[in-house]
Amino acid sequence: MSIVERAPALLRQGLFRRYWVGQGVSLIGDQISLLALPLAAVFILHADAAEMGWLATAQLLPALLFSLAAGAWVDRRASRRRIMIVSDLARAGLIASLPVAYALDLLSLTQLYLTAFAVGSLTVLFDVCNATLFVALVPSTRYVEANSLINGSRSLAYVAGPSAGGFLVQTLAAPLALVADAFTYLLSARCLTTIDPAEPPPSAPAKGHFTAGLWWITRSSVMRATFAASSTIQFFNFMFHTLFVLYVTSELGLGADLLGIVLAVGAAGGLVGAATAGRVTRRLGIGRSAVLGYTLFSAPLLLVPLAGGPTPLVLGLLFLAELGSCVGAMIADVSVSSLQAALIPDALRARVTGAYRTLTHGVRPLGALTAGALGSTIGLRPTLWIGTACAVLCLLWVLPLPVPHIRELPTPEAEAASGSAATTDALGEECGTGSGPEAERGTGSGPRAATGPGTEAAPGDWTRAEAGVGPEVTAEAMASSEGEGCPR
Repeated sequence: MSIVERAPALLRQGLFRRYWVGQGVSLIGDQISLLALPLAAVFILHADAAEMGWLATAQLLPALLFSLAAGAWVDRRASRRRIMIVSDLARAGLIASLPVAYALDLLSLTQLYLTAFAVGSLTVLFDVCNATLFVALVPSTRYVEANSLINGSRSLAYVAGPSAGGFLVQTLAAPLALVADAFTYLLSARCLTTIDPAEPPPSAPAKGHFTAGLWWITRSSVMRATFAASSTIQFFNFMFHTLFVLYVTSELGLGADLLGIVLAVGAAGGLVGAATAGRVTRRLGIGRSAVLGYTLFSAPLLLVPLAGGPTPLVLGLLFLAELGSCVGAMIADVSVSSLQAALIPDALRARVTGAYRTLTHGVRPLGALTAGALGSTIGLRPTLWIGTACAVLCLLWVLPLPVPHIRELPTPEAEAASGSAATTDALGEECGTGSGPEAERGTGSGPRAATGPGTEAAPGDWTRAEAGVGPEVTAEAMASSEGEGCPR
């Protein structure tokens, strides 16, 4: 059997393969910037804890300010791919301005703040569009496989990016290392120009258009639970990440090269998580996989503030923390992203994504500001203890029903077989229709649920009504992700 024949089925499809390559290249550049940008602030501009907090806040604040509006705007655009290309090109120019300013001896914290804010704003726009492009490229039956591949490339980026970033910072200078990130944005834009899938049609303007995605989330118990868990872990993990570089370099005494190795070795866990996520979800079910992912994502990071003593011991604890956390992050990302991709109707996809990012990513700058304030007053290590210990509280949201009982992803076939005519209030407002009695009936998601409406589910089966998403997703909305532009 040739290498091509051994490749996953999705990678043998040209559209998805080019999309996947562009995403992977861009992720490597992001990881270089993730290391080079704060190191530039620390080593070149001598930023303190408060200034590091402001830098992280500038990069993260756009998610809170613009995600909701970006989702509403993108859902009315015909070509999300073109918006993504423009966003890539603009981000490349902004990142490239930093090494130019450094070469001219003009680099300042103000420029870092402004650039971080502008790049973060364009990233919001790119990611909101990306949610719709993803379902245009991937059949719904392969969401887990596709998310595993994307998260696998993210894990490779976690390995290659910090190592390359640490090497470039060590041999050149932190700002000059950002040239590589600018180049990866250009490659990502080039890959996007080579694909042109049939995207879902834009939604028509209607009453409640701006807030429809937010209302859809609040009326789905699954989305509410995953949103609350994600928001919790994002807030406290960004307290952790804001001070991590400063803590490791100043209190633990590691250089940029060792820091890059720590992140790269830890990211090997991400490869394991991405490679095994499909098997984990098949064995445990999609819901329990999400719970397991959240647990492993947060708990191992408790080892970071615990680290101390000889350098080998410090490195060992940091390796274990990063390794375990990256395994959990990949399992959580694959399971939760696949579940959400299956649940969200195409007509609301960008708006739900924008609202979700507002609610989850929007807490990141708050976490960064809190980290800066606490780090300046009580110290770096106590602040990291707070951030890592409280991140574990995310489990309080996903351990109750219905999330742990979700076994399978809802499928268009199951929806069509069940004959459900339920619609959401949000979609009803858009289409000028209301919810009838049919909206009260849930439909199944597994093979036994496809026996028709009104059939009692077998014990242990997850139904959409039990998950609080029966009224939200129509058969037509679910089927559209299979029928519109999905390569076969």
